[in-house]
Amino acid sequence: MTPEELQAARDSTVPDVVAGGLRVLFCGINPSLMTGATGHHFAHPGNRFWPVLHRSGFTPRQLKPAEQTELLRYGLGITNVVARATARADELSTEEFREGGQILAAKVEQLRPRWLAVVGVTAYRTAFGKRTARIGPQDHTIGGARVWALPNPSGLNAHWTAQTMAEEYGRLRTSVECDGISTTEGT
Repeated sequence: MTPEELQAARDSTVPDVVAGGLRVLFCGINPSLMTGATGHHFAHPGNRFWPVLHRSGFTPRQLKPAEQTELLRYGLGITNVVARATARADELSTEEFREGGQILAAKVEQLRPRWLAVVGVTAYRTAFGKRTARIGPQDHTIGGARVWALPNPSGLNAHWTAQTMAEEYGRLRTSVECDGISTTEGT
């Protein structure tokens, strides 16, 4: 991918990978230029989303970004807080995050996933006005879905290793599975 091709992707949007009734809707901050250029979520080679998703047990093998639609087979989907592609998340305004949070809440209400997993606690705090939110399960719902704030898998996030991220994503997976058991036991 040439620098010109990446720059041409600036401000582009990438379609969500969604369906109604997902187990988990993963929500990124916004598409990177690589994602905008390829049309595949979490496409930057330094992004750890796909390895972490596999290591945490959500997928039986590590998917490639081009295989993103296979997530639907596992009851998983992907969207973003802010739709437009940028080189870095710090290019987004607070207003864009807040507006994106409103759009996301409406999307979640329509799609009805059991869990909304926002990958990036700072984006979650800004989009939903939850200034003290921490990584982990949140004490409220959005659009009827339970909420979990996850660490940002970007290679720029040096605070979390792929292993520690996989452990946190695994905590979510365990909660999703326990939620599914308790949901099906009552039927």
